[in-house]
Amino acid sequence: MINDNIEILENLSEAKKNILSELQKVIVGQDKVIEEFLIALFSKGHCLLEGVPGLAKTLLISTIAEILNMKFSRIQFTPDLMPSDITGTDILAEDKADGKRYFEYIKGPIFANIILADEINRTPPKTQSALLQAMQEYQVTAGNQTFKLEQPFLVFATQNPIEQEGTYPLPEAQLDRFMFNIYIDYPSYEEEKEIVKKTTTVDNQSINSILNAEEIIKIQNTIRQIPVSEHVLDFAVKLTRSTRPDYKEAPDYIKKWVNWGAGPRASQYLVIAAKTKAALDGRFSPSVDDIKQIAEIVFQHRVLVSFAAEAEGLKSKDVIEKLLSDIK
Repeated sequence: MINDNIEILENLSEAKKNILSELQKVIVGQDKVIEEFLIALFSKGHCLLEGVPGLAKTLLISTIAEILNMKFSRIQFTPDLMPSDITGTDILAEDKADGKRYFEYIKGPIFANIILADEINRTPPKTQSALLQAMQEYQVTAGNQTFKLEQPFLVFATQNPIEQEGTYPLPEAQLDRFMFNIYIDYPSYEEEKEIVKKTTTVDNQSINSILNAEEIIKIQNTIRQIPVSEHVLDFAVKLTRSTRPDYKEAPDYIKKWVNWGAGPRASQYLVIAAKTKAALDGRFSPSVDDIKQIAEIVFQHRVLVSFAAEAEGLKSKDVIEKLLSDIK
């Protein structure tokens, strides 16, 4: 069993190289974002993405699904979207043999491996909760029936940071279900030039599959068995607790600038993401540096800044960066 796990982890860093090689056929740049996607994928965590339109979010996620041989589904969230539009609905059907009528459940787009929930804050809370229930429980309930969702199951939800009119912001309890909050920034000059060149010519590049669902599940399970040293665990928990203004050992600026800190789920995500990052880099145990490198995307949607911080032009990202530079 141990030898099998070692072999799976040894092959993972090579698989990562092959995945990146295939992605580069289609995607230009975004190396940091791609690595964060892969960490979330192999950690079995959902992601909230923020970025202006036109930064290839859909293309990136659908290409990852293709490379990993998984079913991809894109749901465009709108104000009139109903929960049944996501989960599925019962329709009245007729048996051709005897003419009897019966209800048949037609599965919705949630029944896929990778879901792109586009502009999740455009739809009312009732519809948001239908997706968030599936994210938490990995199942869908319709009437008296419960349907298990096929594994792996990951949700990448997007929010447009520009337009906020007519939106329904996710409550903090629902935001907490997302492992990462990833910001996708504009490409550099050279990257944008390469994007224009690639997308304005004929491109017949074919994408090869690297892994499949069964292999991904094995990797996810193996990563959870990676040992973590006590001092790394201590650092993760101390870091999370230091984001809370009512924690007696929190720095004074946290007490001034933060209204609400990260909960225990953040500590869990720090550790599992650090394990995954180490495994993707070909290492068998995570370090404090791994925790530090993924802390920002774990915390920035969980740390709510105060009016005092906003008055100084500070966002949660700024507060987290200061905390990471100060904590030992």
